[in-house]
Amino acid sequence: MARILITSALPYINGIKHLGNLVGSLLPSDAYARYMRLRGHDVMHICATDEHGTPAELAAAKAGKPVEQFCADMFETQKALGEGFRLSFDHFGRSSGPRNHALTQHFAGKLFEAGLIEEVMEKQVYSNTDGRYLPDRYIEGTCPNCGSENARGDQCENCTKQLDPTDLINPRSAISGSTDLEVRETKHLYLRQSKLRDRLRDWINTKTDWPILTTSIAKKWLDDGDGLQDRGITRDLDWGIPVKKGDADWPGMEGKVFYVWFDAPIEYIAATAEWADAHGKPDADWRRWWREDEGADDVKYVQFMAKDNVPFHTLSFPVTIMGSGEPWKLVDHLKAFNWLTYEGGKFSTSSQRGIFMDQALDLLPSDYWRWWLLSNAPESSDSDFTWSAFQSGCNKDLNDVLGNFVSRVTKFCRSKFGEVVPSGGTPGEEEAALIAELDTRLAAYGAAMEAIEVRKAAAELRGIWVAGNEYLQRAAPWAAFKTDPDQAAMVIRTALNLMALYATVSKPFIPDASAAISESLDWDGEWPASAAEALNALPEGHKFTVPENLFRKIDDNEREAWDAKFSGTSAT
Repeated sequence: MARILITSALPYINGIKHLGNLVGSLLPSDAYARYMRLRGHDVMHICATDEHGTPAELAAAKAGKPVEQFCADMFETQKALGEGFRLSFDHFGRSSGPRNHALTQHFAGKLFEAGLIEEVMEKQVYSNTDGRYLPDRYIEGTCPNCGSENARGDQCENCTKQLDPTDLINPRSAISGSTDLEVRETKHLYLRQSKLRDRLRDWINTKTDWPILTTSIAKKWLDDGDGLQDRGITRDLDWGIPVKKGDADWPGMEGKVFYVWFDAPIEYIAATAEWADAHGKPDADWRRWWREDEGADDVKYVQFMAKDNVPFHTLSFPVTIMGSGEPWKLVDHLKAFNWLTYEGGKFSTSSQRGIFMDQALDLLPSDYWRWWLLSNAPESSDSDFTWSAFQSGCNKDLNDVLGNFVSRVTKFCRSKFGEVVPSGGTPGEEEAALIAELDTRLAAYGAAMEAIEVRKAAAELRGIWVAGNEYLQRAAPWAAFKTDPDQAAMVIRTALNLMALYATVSKPFIPDASAAISESLDWDGEWPASAAEALNALPEGHKFTVPENLFRKIDDNEREAWDAKFSGTSAT
């Protein structure tokens, strides 16, 4: 039994996440965690809401709520949606909690002691109308590169050029719209990432099993241009973790908070501590996952995230861990994903283009979304969600292949043998061939899950379902029953055991359907040692019930209505 620590990138607190956010880290991490638990490993699956930073304050202001209340409310919303999608986190925490406050301040103190934090005077925009400094996204104006009038102080979304607030033409406050701005000097803390450049490069070069997407992004940031740059880790904001050196005040940093990208990854550790607190466990129980001097030396740590988060997790967070001089656990495998686009373009909250997690659950149960998103995960390249592809994939895979198999087998058995596993007949060449195919596919499925190749694993799982359908078609128990009822009984017994196998191996992808099959069979088995063992799991005479249809077909009228509703066009 291995010990596996799994973290998903933290969903940001400023609103409900769309399907691209879901498949970019949350769903794949859950499928992997479920698989590893299924194989008997000791798993700690951690996530949390990312609650600090400028967008949280802006979203709260737009909602007309104090930022603390907005974050508390949105945490409950995101937690409930995660449960709706059956995300099986051991703990879903909050980066604004006291554990993250204490740990972030602790790391800052250690980094300062190690000479990896320096105080820097920098120029920043101050709004006289608002009576405050305006960091990055609080400033809007005209892009000096493309002329877009809605560029932000950190980036122009139109041309994607990275900007500093002082680059903008005709800048204005995003809070009040005021143009009464001036540039003032203010002191901030910088994490001296450049001092660990060579150590980071050597460490990344050891990760030969990382996806090319991950290592290419990390090395680009290490080596392009002037190489890895030192990074500001404080902001002039009210909402955030106050700047301290451990428990001690930091002279000159009064009224400042740590930058969200400094404290957010530390929440992985803090959320594990929150897990211990929530279950009344001692600190030793969470530290054994994170401190190599307290048991984490045998932990495999796997991170899941979209590609835009890679630089912070391959460079900035490792600098925090390495630079502390303490034996904290570094990531072993980092799985990064490309983008999920929507009908050939971007998801957009402002124009209501695309479908978001709450809307998706209003339309269909979570298994439909889990299956399509995971089987089309944007691993080697971007994937595009279209309603026609979604309809086709769900109808063919879930209804026609899996759902139809379960329905045909159980209803035929009930009509000919009753609601029990029938006896009689002897397996022959067809069953031997089925076992051989299943052994091959189960091995390939397991290898793909171990390697975190999500699309390949989904394809193998579908192949396992298809193998049962093809066996049923060849063996034709409905025809055999007329001349050889014992032969038909053996085929149906094999098929019922295939159902039990499907209930087990499908859990990482479609947990609700798996549970429904298990309930109908009154059986919940472990991962089989072999296909032969799996096809003899249910004893003769074992009772079952015919389940409700696992999946229904999505019809053309529904697809067309959903396509129009979520297109973001003025007509809707």
